Amino acid sequence: MQFQWYPGHMTKAKRQMQEDIKLIDLVIELVDARIPLASRNPDIDELGKNKARLILMNKSDLSDAGRNREWSNFFREKGYYVVCLDARSKAGMKDVTNVVMEACKEKIERDRKRGIKNRPVRAMVVGIPNVGKSTFINSYAGKACAKTGNKPGVTKGKQWIRLNKNVELLDTPGILWPKFEDQRVGLYLALIGAIKDEILNIDELSLELIKILLSDYPTVLKERYGVEEDAEPPVILGQIAENRKCISKGGELDYSKAAALLIDEFRSGKLGQITLERPKIQDGSAE
Repeated sequence: MQFQWYPGHMTKAKRQMQEDIKLIDLVIELVDARIPLASRNPDIDELGKNKARLILMNKSDLSDAGRNREWSNFFREKGYYVVCLDARSKAGMKDVTNVVMEACKEKIERDRKRGIKNRPVRAMVVGIPNVGKSTFINSYAGKACAKTGNKPGVTKGKQWIRLNKNVELLDTPGILWPKFEDQRVGLYLALIGAIKDEILNIDELSLELIKILLSDYPTVLKERYGVEEDAEPPVILGQIAENRKCISKGGELDYSKAAALLIDEFRSGKLGQITLERPKIQDGSAE
């Protein structure tokens, strides 16, 4: 499978972010805790160099708690501040302001020495589509001040949000990057819903998910769907279709319906807490 999705508005959004970064003290980058490295836009490191950096591992309720700890340590060793959270339930949100203040303490001290008091920290919220930026901002602010949606690409324009006297946020549209050098990154992004399903082959995507689960989370498929895990992925997909009564009008097994069911249940956490990649500490990558 080949994965790519880079609508024209993303180029414009990236140019705007390059302009706005001059106004910013801190870059708050949301990643999906199920794929912490694959859900990072490599352009953001270049964009945010010389700025304080905070990584929010969002949707950490859907990811493997042990892997969350591994990834938090991985990012901290690289000099980032890190908070694991679930923006929808607000779990972990109370830690964010303290960490923002900690990340910007040098800036706050510089202001104090210059006699500047009460100038709020200005933070840019960045991340790929569908990673939960708007939901995070609304939860953080306590009101619906950023437009949200569960499809990638809802936030199109720039908006400043004054949270309190200490922090102002600049919301930005979700942007991907023009080419995935590693198609495995594209696969992971497709699995979590960061690439529009309309341009994907969901049947093939489900087979790739089955392979990952068989390797990294054995017994999950058997426990959820009653399948034989020593079978090949297409056979397992057929067993899911059979056991979940995914039948077409002609009485045949509906593989596409079973594939869509599997992807949906993975994304919603019904298969359990699953992380698709883990850090390889020695070389700074993931596997």
